Amino acid sequence: MSSPSQKELQQFYIGKDIGDVPKPAAVMDVGLIRRHCETMLSTIKKLDVGFRAHVKSHKTPEIARLQIGDIKDANFIASTVLEIEMMIPLLLDLKKEGRTVNILYGIPLVPSQVPYLAKAARQLGKDSISVMIDHPDQVPFLEQLSSLAGVPPCVFIKVDTGYHRAGLPPVSLNKKGLLEKLVSAEQSGNANILGLYSHSSLSYSGTTPEQAMGHLISEIQGCKDALQKNLHLLPKKELIISVGATPQVVSSQNLLLSSTTCVEAQELKALLSETNVELHAGVYPILDMQQFSTHASAESGKLENEIAISVLAEVCSVYNDGEREKPEALVAAGTLALGREPCPSYPGWGVVAPWRVEEQDAATSDKLILARISQEHAIVTWNEQAEAKIPLSIGQVVKVYPNHACVTGAFYGWYFVVDSDQDPEASRIVDVWVRGPGCGMRAW
Repeated sequence: MSSPSQKELQQFYIGKDIGDVPKPAAVMDVGLIRRHCETMLSTIKKLDVGFRAHVKSHKTPEIARLQIGDIKDANFIASTVLEIEMMIPLLLDLKKEGRTVNILYGIPLVPSQVPYLAKAARQLGKDSISVMIDHPDQVPFLEQLSSLAGVPPCVFIKVDTGYHRAGLPPVSLNKKGLLEKLVSAEQSGNANILGLYSHSSLSYSGTTPEQAMGHLISEIQGCKDALQKNLHLLPKKELIISVGATPQVVSSQNLLLSSTTCVEAQELKALLSETNVELHAGVYPILDMQQFSTHASAESGKLENEIAISVLAEVCSVYNDGEREKPEALVAAGTLALGREPCPSYPGWGVVAPWRVEEQDAATSDKLILARISQEHAIVTWNEQAEAKIPLSIGQVVKVYPNHACVTGAFYGWYFVVDSDQDPEASRIVDVWVRGPGCGMRAW
C-alpha cells in the first residue's frame, strides 16, 4: 500500500485536535521552530558571519526555508544525497528569488553518489554543489563528478579538530600530497576549493554557555592552525572556515548579551571578527533533551518552551496501588517510536510534557520520565524518588520529549504540525510536513 501524499494528509488532518491522530506520532511546534530560526538568523547577521543550515535532523523543506530566512547566500548541508534531491525544488525556488544556493554533501565523497550529485549539479547550476574531501584517493571521484556535471564541484577540506569522526588533523592536512592534488584539480577546472570544514560534537557533553563557547573557540582555532600551516600549498584566495554543531553555534547568541562578559566570550568575539567564519548547525530549530541539557544559551527557558519536537503516546496501564516498589505507568511508545539514545542530564529515555497532565507542575524539577524502554512500550516514573501517584489515566494521550530528535524523526513519514503562537495549548493541527528519506538506500 502506497503512502498518502502530503496534500491528502493535509486535507484529512488540518484543523483536527492533535490528540486524535494515530499514535505513536511525531509532532512539531512551528511556533517554537520559527522563534529558534529567527534568533539564529538575527545572531549571525549581527555577528556578520556566514551560515550554513543542516537539514539532516528534520529532513523537511519547510524547516529548511525557515532556517535560511532572507539570507542572500542560501547555504545548506545534507547527510545523504536523497536529502539533496528532496531539497532541489526549494533550492530552485530560492534561485528564482535571486539567491545564491549551495548544498554540501556532508560526508567525504564516495563513488556511488557521484552520478546523483552530478545530476543535482546540472539541475542547480555552477557552484551549487559542494563535497567534502579528506583523502587523496577521493580526488579521482571529484574529477568524475566534474566531468558528469559539466561544472566543477565546490570543495571543503575536512579538518578533525578533536572529535575523530572524519577529517585530518591540522598538522596532517596535506596527507600524501592531498592539497597539491586538490590545487591541481582546481587549476584544471575540476574543483573550486571553498575552504576548511570541521564538525565537532564534543560540545554535546557541556552544561554551560562558557563550555559551549570554549568548544567553538577550539574548533575555529584548530581550523586557523590548519590554514596557517598550509597557506603555501593552498590557492591564493580567501578561504572559508566552516565550523559548528548546535551547542557551539547557539552559544554565539551569548555574545549579544550585555551580561556575557566571560573570558570565552571575549576570545570568541575576537576570533569571529578576524576570521572568515561560516557557522553551521542543524538541530537547533527543534532541539531535544540532549541539546537542552547543554544549556548553551544563557537565555534558554523551560524545556517545554524550547523543544519543538514531541512524540504522542497513549497510556496503556497505571500501577498506583502498591503493585510495584513505586508508582509507574505504561505507555505504548518504545525504542521504535523514540530511539534509544541516552541523555546526560537525567536517567531516562524521554520526558513527559506537562501538556494535558493536570497534576504535573511544570515549575518543579521533578518530571515524569520514561525510565525504562523496550521495543514498543516504555515505563513512566517520576524523575526523582517521589512516591506520589502517577497523574495519568488509561487511554490518556501524552507528549514525550525525545533525547535525540534526529534519530526519533527517522521513525516517521511525516510530522503533525501545531503552532503555539496561534494556539497556546498547541492542540490544533495546522499543517502536515512529509519527511525526506531517512537513509541513502535506493531500490535500483
